[in-house]
Amino acid sequence: MTAVTDQDPTEHADQPDDDARTAAGTAGRPAPDGERAARTDSAETWDDGLIARRVNETAEGGRFPVTDSRSAVPPTVTPLVYEKPLRSRLEALRQLVGLSRTRLDSRTLSQAGRVLDEASARRRLSGQHTVVAIAGATGSGKSQLFNALAGVTISETGVRRPTTAAPIACSWSDGAAGLIERLGIPPRLRRRPLPSGDGESPLRGLVLIDLPDHDSAAVQHRQHVDRILGLVDAVIWVVDPEKYADAVLHERYLRPMAAHAEVMFVVLNQIDRLPGEAAEQVLDDLRRLLDEDGIALGEYGEPGTTVLALSALTGDGVGELREALGQFVSERGAPNRRISADVDIAAARLWPVYATQRRTGLSEQAREEFSDRLADAVGATAAGEAAERAWLRNANRACGTPWLRLWRWYQDRGEPTTGRLPGRTQADEEATARQRVEQAVRTVADRASAGLPAPWAQAVREAAVRGSQGLPEALDELTARAGVPTGRPPRPGWWPVAVLIQASMTILQFLGGLWLLGQIIGVVSPNLGVPVLLMVIGIVGGPLIEWSCRMAARGPARRYGLEAERRLREAASGCGRARVLDPVAAELLRYREVREQYARVVGTGR
Repeated sequence: MTAVTDQDPTEHADQPDDDARTAAGTAGRPAPDGERAARTDSAETWDDGLIARRVNETAEGGRFPVTDSRSAVPPTVTPLVYEKPLRSRLEALRQLVGLSRTRLDSRTLSQAGRVLDEASARRRLSGQHTVVAIAGATGSGKSQLFNALAGVTISETGVRRPTTAAPIACSWSDGAAGLIERLGIPPRLRRRPLPSGDGESPLRGLVLIDLPDHDSAAVQHRQHVDRILGLVDAVIWVVDPEKYADAVLHERYLRPMAAHAEVMFVVLNQIDRLPGEAAEQVLDDLRRLLDEDGIALGEYGEPGTTVLALSALTGDGVGELREALGQFVSERGAPNRRISADVDIAAARLWPVYATQRRTGLSEQAREEFSDRLADAVGATAAGEAAERAWLRNANRACGTPWLRLWRWYQDRGEPTTGRLPGRTQADEEATARQRVEQAVRTVADRASAGLPAPWAQAVREAAVRGSQGLPEALDELTARAGVPTGRPPRPGWWPVAVLIQASMTILQFLGGLWLLGQIIGVVSPNLGVPVLLMVIGIVGGPLIEWSCRMAARGPARRYGLEAERRLREAASGCGRARVLDPVAAELLRYREVREQYARVVGTGR
């Protein structure tokens, strides 16, 4: 029951004189000049549009004089109060629209916005009245039914098509002016029914609207129908035995209005034209078509659309409709059910942009893999291995034999000795690192957006792309700050002892050599055993101590390398988290919030 076009409420003021006479309820026969003048004078007093008609026993031709009701005291209007579940759903829909404005286009949210606007406008108006529109195709007899319910000829009937050119309102009680004004019906097209002779009317609180034909050749008539159907509380669809299966009726109106089944009546009119059991057969076929349209039928006490058969011409079945309509109006639940159905339809149309059939978000595995990819991009593993080699190299220098240290110094004098990683200054290395970072960002964005509706998946990817801008440069800066520390690696406590023992081995070699030299030149008495033993101990002990120190240094060197790798990984992970993961997580959090609000809108979060 969504309005198709919006019309200016003042547009009816320009209706032709023939339409004005039609809406005023003329019987279609010429009136004497005096009577026409009297009726014109009376029409000038119809300022409030609430015209009370009563039977004049001496009148002829079904004409009734007009009783002016301008002197009546304006009634106190009690605003509509929505039920608590509906209020909760409307508030959730309002928050849902607010949270989604920056992520969804206005066209997607337009229907939800209209539902909120119409719900707010209806809430400010009378809650003691129910606005029911009578809609139907050309020749279905809806104006006859309108007159039969009112008990007086208000809407003109006849063979000229279309007969009803503008909506006509009939109110069974005071206080409905705001509701009628909301429909854009001018005062000259507002009527009162025939007063009930047995006290208060069972239809008290009813505002009945006779609509133009929904299949009228005049575009303006169809626009009136579409606009008012989006504003009324309930609809009585009048069909006839010839057009009850019309595709336009079912495809354009009934099928889209399936969610409004509880605020619809479908009336098969003109059953007086059907012989025997044909009326029941047509009624059964009508029920079948409504069921195919997805409209729940209110049978056996179940909520749904009321389907009746009647003849507005003979009055057969009109009493049953009046009774059902009276009970429907007395419950005063139609506005709540109508707005609730509107919310259902808006929620159903928003389903593709909020609902997902799978679990969404960033898993711990995806986060860890993203951190690992960034660590590879900055060379964290290579940095740890370099730090480990630097530690071992320093241990070898400190604990190695002087001869090996001298040889290594000669070989390494042109190489850096601090263990610092060479800067990634080459173009190919920088390009490779940038590609790795971009690949890491794309991968984490794809995993985070997997399963999300298209608008939210796009928002997640855009957040990841924005965060990735400048990320390679930031990682380079962090690598320089958090990589392997400058200077020599720290030395363990046993290094001085190893150095002292290694120095002792060198001293033994010198002592043995000098002793042998002294024996050769004759300064010392000959004795080869001791000096040779000293030299052998020094020569063998030096490499043995160096090998032992190398074995002992592997554990500390490994820990030192792992610590350097950990620092670089944490630095890269922190930079990636701040620039990419946190914005992505914020988008996912917003999506979870709107999902919670959407669940409240559809009723699963109540």
